[in-house]
Amino acid sequence: MNNEYKPNCITITYLSKVSFASLNGADKEIDNINPIKKVTLPSGEELPYVSSQAIRRALRDKIAELGISVSPVQVASEAKGAAKTSLDPVKYIDDDLFGYMDAKGGDDGAKGTSTTRTSPIRVESLVALTTYKGDMDFGTNFMGKSVNANPNIFETEIHSGIYRGTILIELDRIGCGAGFTSDNKLSQEERAKRVIAFIDAFQNLWSSGRQTRFLADISPKFIAAAYMKSKNPIFLEAVQPLDNGVDIIKLKTVNSDYAEFIENSVFAAQEAVFTKENDVKSLKEGFAEIKGWIKNYYKEDKKVNDNNGN
Repeated sequence: MNNEYKPNCITITYLSKVSFASLNGADKEIDNINPIKKVTLPSGEELPYVSSQAIRRALRDKIAELGISVSPVQVASEAKGAAKTSLDPVKYIDDDLFGYMDAKGGDDGAKGTSTTRTSPIRVESLVALTTYKGDMDFGTNFMGKSVNANPNIFETEIHSGIYRGTILIELDRIGCGAGFTSDNKLSQEERAKRVIAFIDAFQNLWSSGRQTRFLADISPKFIAAAYMKSKNPIFLEAVQPLDNGVDIIKLKTVNSDYAEFIENSVFAAQEAVFTKENDVKSLKEGFAEIKGWIKNYYKEDKKVNDNNGN
């Protein structure tokens, strides 16, 4: 058995601090109440969360905001189908990183077809680590011209706490695979450039939803990242707040348990939010190290391809 495993992914579990927010709306149960999405624990308590779909949309929007062209949204192939992008991962970074699916029905009873690319960026929802306590923001929308007009009274669910999320980047699937051919597969330099652009978007993560009255920062304030030889989000359940910091001792046990499959790892924190202990770097240093992994991965992969005559 070959135990010389090669790195193929990066996983990052992160914490965001939210003091006052209504991050992701849910279906309305009552007309004048705007609920937030929540998951129910076995105890009956509820944890607010931002859906993975919302996080992916926020990342795509941030990439566009950073000045990178994203795939134009087009009309669905079917009359009642979902809108689609250009389905061109060679040209557009988001079609490459986030994948796509476009289904077409067959003619005259023929079997339908689909064009798909599975996303090499895996995303977990951003879930609160503290329960929802029933807090509500009371508001009125008073737009009547008459002095006797009745205001429209409404309430919005709000929450405060630490949120935890995870992403996993399949480095070996960026810029190749479905949607690419041997002739148009991206260069190693372009693949690295795309992943680094994603990391920049992730470092500045911000969702535009419900931000007009509830401006919130959901960008990472603590990260536990690993350059992995096997695709596994090892820190997904292990990052736990501790007083004003994070339980680093528990994270070190994760590193020990998976040492055979970890090429490198880093813990980093923004000191304005979390206490930076020994063995914890600044966010600037942490993200710089991750970018170094990315550059090294595609540099080494290029050497392998060159040696194989590809």
